[in-house]
Amino acid sequence: MHYFETFINGWQGYAQYLWQEITHPHWGNFFYWLVGISVLVYVLELLFPWRKQQSAIRKDFWLDTFYMFFNVFLFHLIVYAAVSDVVVTAFNDFLREVFGIRNLVSIQVASFPYWAQLLILFLVRDFIQWNTHRLLHRVPRLWEFHKVHHSVEEMGYAAHLRYHFMETIVYRSIEYLPLAMIGFGISDFMLVYVFTLAIGHLNHANIYLPLGPLRYIFNNPQMHIWHHSKTLPKGRYGVNYGITLSLWDYLAGSVWMPHNGRDIELGFPDVEKYPHGFLEQVVEPFKKG
Repeated sequence: MHYFETFINGWQGYAQYLWQEITHPHWGNFFYWLVGISVLVYVLELLFPWRKQQSAIRKDFWLDTFYMFFNVFLFHLIVYAAVSDVVVTAFNDFLREVFGIRNLVSIQVASFPYWAQLLILFLVRDFIQWNTHRLLHRVPRLWEFHKVHHSVEEMGYAAHLRYHFMETIVYRSIEYLPLAMIGFGISDFMLVYVFTLAIGHLNHANIYLPLGPLRYIFNNPQMHIWHHSKTLPKGRYGVNYGITLSLWDYLAGSVWMPHNGRDIELGFPDVEKYPHGFLEQVVEPFKKG
């Protein structure tokens, strides 16, 4: 009964949150940050296209737009927010009853300056995500889910959030413990998430973004296009894994940019045979057993 109430409260809580987001625009409203950043980057694509032959309404533009809102909001509304509340509650109950642990926070950062707290959150989260991204390419079972993101054949900003819902589960599960042990508030996640959202949109956008020396720190469209290359170096499962930062790839030696990648083919071998509809793409990884 305890977990059932947690599930119902989680679903109702997220439904109320989403309704408030849509009906009450304000500066801390992530729904309109997503819309605003998407419109801004799309305008940049129209005004300064890197691949000038690419249509303004590129292939799968509307599919990727649906993915964007589904993955950020609808999936959480349908099931994820409520189920994750139950899992977190059950996990905390397990730690309390078996090990006597009542508070996961073991690294106190509250006394740090606010900018330092945000920087630690950003760096830790990005490093975890970079390693998780490598797992998505290296583990065959996870690669079947990640294929949805790599089935993009024409790059644009909305491709950033075209991914299978299982990726949300994988990323959040791996992130949970280290971030919970540090302890951060929702407002902290909001600030970091808006920043990483903007960088992710730009990385996938059809624009040329010269960063100079900053390219060794931040991911960018000219680097990330090679991550989506249909042809990879022999023996490599992936390259340029950076989410927001390119720094980890340079440190790990996983950078690959042999030349200007503006017109390279995107996807993976036989990508043209991959399903093109949302429901078909959601089901496809499970058919692989």
